[in-house]
Amino acid sequence: MTDKETQLALAKRIKEARKLSGLSQAHVAKFLGIHRPSVSEIEAGNRRVSAEEITKLAEIFDVSVSWLLGEGEDKISPEDPRIQLAARELNKLRSDDLDRLLRLMAAMRDEPAHREEGD
Repeated sequence: MTDKETQLALAKRIKEARKLSGLSQAHVAKFLGIHRPSVSEIEAGNRRVSAEEITKLAEIFDVSVSWLLGEGEDKISPEDPRIQLAARELNKLRSDDLDRLLRLMAAMRDEPAHREEGD
């Protein structure tokens, strides 16, 4: 696979994961700290994505970095009940609440392994 083909495959998976998660390009841009047109360029395969951005995107969409990079199944199954439920619930949130939720989820992933109850 050429570099351009790899970049286009990554772009396709990023766009697919974003749509299935129910997030707008603006929300993804805000989480990454970039402008919305940059997300559009990423999804079109016209902008390279840094390793840090790939890691953050995997966190946002709750997929593995290896999946984003083209390893594993080609698609996230839209029939997965967890995906459907998450998308419905995310679409109900106000923009500022969704931003808060994304920050909370990112903070939870950054924490050491969850402590057992009672600790």
